[in-house]
Amino acid sequence: MNNQQWQDLLKIIAGEKPSSTPIGFIIDSPWMPGWYGISTLQYYTSDEVWMAANKKAIETFPDAMFLPGFWSEYGMCSEPSAFGAKQIWSEYNLPHADKVIHQIEDIQHLKKPNPATDGMLPFIIQRLITMQPQIQEMGHEIKFAIARGPLNIATFLMGTTEFMMALMMNPDEIHQLLKTITDFTVDWLRLQKETFPTIEGILLLDDIVGFVGEDECREFAVPYLKQAFGAFETKVRFFHNDAQGLISTPFLNEVGVNLFNFSFEHSINEIAELAGPGIVLLGNLPPRDVLAAGTPELVAEETRKMVAEVQDKSRVLWSVGGGMPQNVPTENIRAFIDTIKEVID
Repeated sequence: MNNQQWQDLLKIIAGEKPSSTPIGFIIDSPWMPGWYGISTLQYYTSDEVWMAANKKAIETFPDAMFLPGFWSEYGMCSEPSAFGAKQIWSEYNLPHADKVIHQIEDIQHLKKPNPATDGMLPFIIQRLITMQPQIQEMGHEIKFAIARGPLNIATFLMGTTEFMMALMMNPDEIHQLLKTITDFTVDWLRLQKETFPTIEGILLLDDIVGFVGEDECREFAVPYLKQAFGAFETKVRFFHNDAQGLISTPFLNEVGVNLFNFSFEHSINEIAELAGPGIVLLGNLPPRDVLAAGTPELVAEETRKMVAEVQDKSRVLWSVGGGMPQNVPTENIRAFIDTIKEVID
């Protein structure tokens, strides 16, 4: 993000009017390679190609904030790789990580990784170190430390079904697992901050929070998310959960979140009421069925409807309900941006 975008983001969080129309998107490897016309493997394996793709996106859509901005990542393999998960790569699809926990007893043998040396994490850091001069030449800075959330990482390590069953049947072991993962996550976030002092925000992504009940959310999600968001002093605490959010949203204030990206299946009004004051909402156009699959005319029509229905527009960063999905064309993103600027300004 450039300095003006960062200052505008801080103004929105403070309840003040930004200098430009508040529009932002989460962009990473699901969307970027296809849009740029390269394979997923090319995007992951070349610093220069990664940089060129991000640079082109920023220059093509100068009126949008891209969050977190210059995201160095290897998809869902990033954090699991540090725990020794086998990584399976595909030329045009996202990679995935194999399980390392095959029975509940394996949890007691799981060791906390060192993010400075383990898995793909050193490569994530080195890419940013290598490309930081070019990022700064564009007038941008590295502003976010980023990690998958503890529940999300846990499901990669043991499987979603297995994790959800163990949550109910083996709560002590799951607490042990989440403690190990969260301690590692804090180390990982702090390493990013120590390496790049320009970082002033934390982004955590955890869709599994949307799959648990209220009691389970309070016991297994809130304390570990709160610990992770407290890794260091921050101005922006950005949480992404585009699964069901009605149960977890009331806990956001306790967790410390002040920027929330959620599912398009929930209205902005509904989430705003549950979240309470002080939390900026990032959303909420359907990402796949409208922004990716629709025509520019449909995108404009649905965007106008979305804005018209929102009661309090002062703490909204207009976006889609989730990250930028695959196959979103340039003309649809432009239709969204142009429509927001037309109806908001």
